[in-house]
Amino acid sequence: MRARSRVEMFERIRRDHRVEGLSIRALAERHEVHRRTVRQALADATPPPRKVPVRQSPVLGAHEAQIRTWLIEDLTAPRKQRHTARRVWQRLRDEHGAQLAESTVRGMVGQLRAEIAASTRVVPIAQEHPAGVEAEVDFGEFMAWIDGVYVKLWMFALRLSHSGRAVHVAYANQAQESFLDGHVHAFTVLGGVPTGQIRYDNLRPAVVRVLLGRERLENERFIALRSHYGYDSFFCEPGIGGAHEKGGVEGEIGRFRRRHLTPVPKAGSLSELNAQLAAADVLDQDRHIATRVETVGQAAAREQVALRALPGEPFDVATALTCHVDAKARICVRQSYYSVPAHLAGARVSVALGARSFTVRDARPGRPAVVVAEHVRSLHKNTQTLVLDHYLEVLARRPGALPAATALVTARAAGLFTPGHDEFWAAARRAHGDSAGTRELIGVLLLHRRLPTEAVLAGMTAAVRLGRLQADLVAVEARRHLEPTTRPAAASADTVRDAAELLRPVPTLGGYDSLLAPLAATA
Repeated sequence: MRARSRVEMFERIRRDHRVEGLSIRALAERHEVHRRTVRQALADATPPPRKVPVRQSPVLGAHEAQIRTWLIEDLTAPRKQRHTARRVWQRLRDEHGAQLAESTVRGMVGQLRAEIAASTRVVPIAQEHPAGVEAEVDFGEFMAWIDGVYVKLWMFALRLSHSGRAVHVAYANQAQESFLDGHVHAFTVLGGVPTGQIRYDNLRPAVVRVLLGRERLENERFIALRSHYGYDSFFCEPGIGGAHEKGGVEGEIGRFRRRHLTPVPKAGSLSELNAQLAAADVLDQDRHIATRVETVGQAAAREQVALRALPGEPFDVATALTCHVDAKARICVRQSYYSVPAHLAGARVSVALGARSFTVRDARPGRPAVVVAEHVRSLHKNTQTLVLDHYLEVLARRPGALPAATALVTARAAGLFTPGHDEFWAAARRAHGDSAGTRELIGVLLLHRRLPTEAVLAGMTAAVRLGRLQADLVAVEARRHLEPTTRPAAASADTVRDAAELLRPVPTLGGYDSLLAPLAATA
């Protein structure tokens, strides 16, 4: 039989008293309770709460203050060197001579820890952010498959505090050029700049040294960016204690990573991955934040008019470097090697290092600072990015080095050295020999500097068809390919052989003898 609750018992007592008019003594005997309980039931239908007896701890109570002191000191101690309940019991036994059971100490330690945590707990305070005034910035790491390689990337995120709209960009690192480029990209996408402040943690691209309180020694490049766009910065407390001061972007990075980067994304390049992130940002404009009625996109459209207008020119995020060109015509930039024209070997060049690419200029004194190379930054360290065109003059003198050249392997992998080049090269080596045939190919590759790739490929195809495997003929056929289609097509092999008989004879110097006769007579 189910045990009756106190509320049900009170109901029966009150009903018996109301219906049968039983006395307090009779009710107590019928329901087998004390008369005091009957009086409580008649006075109120809700039973009073049970009283919890206050138990004294005659032995452990004398040590409560000491245990509390140890646990409070643990708040600032290293996490792995804090008191456990067993260690507290051992210290009480060894240092204070207490005769206690470990289970008794364990109960008090748990109770005191709960009291201390409640007294030091920080409760977040709800905030309201005016439109177009504030934003938050942070980096978050994630993994991705780029061109079949599993790599760690860094996601720059800038979030408007009012509307919750965010811009996400993936970078290979969180260096200063990535940090600055993320701002420029985000401001461009948002169509404006917050009029108030942007909140940061103490990222090295922005902060050189953390000083007392909120004071920071800031990076000069970051100061220039802030001055260019006209906003203020706010730096959070160092460590986990300041994370709540920019909780919006902290939560945004986690939400975006779970929503759009799970499962692990795959892309052929970093640019392709960033296109996926941009599409995800557009998709997120249709979501609702918590209980808001309007979507993120609707709030962002309302906030956009409150942003400060962008300056006339974007901020130049490139970092200026000076690099030495090694004996292999390479420069080392951020632990990766990139080629420059071979004639610059041993010289010094200037590099404008951007977040995704960089340009190289000739820095030799007395020469104009012309661009000599442009490269997309590598996602990996200790890699080589070699351009075949940079080595053509050297290969023309040493044609035997071309078949195994790393630059040729790179060009084939990138699709720049096509099967059409291989076909011409093979035919030229059969016709002229390995060295001479390779030199003809190098002459064709030099044509790419001044003629479109499509025209050069058409010229090689025509040269192979005609059996005339010279770079000069490829140049003629390439230019003919660029001319209007009304011109007659390239002559066939038979026509070329017939026309060869009509070619003028090879010039000689015999005609100059008539000029020497008057000079001899005068002498």
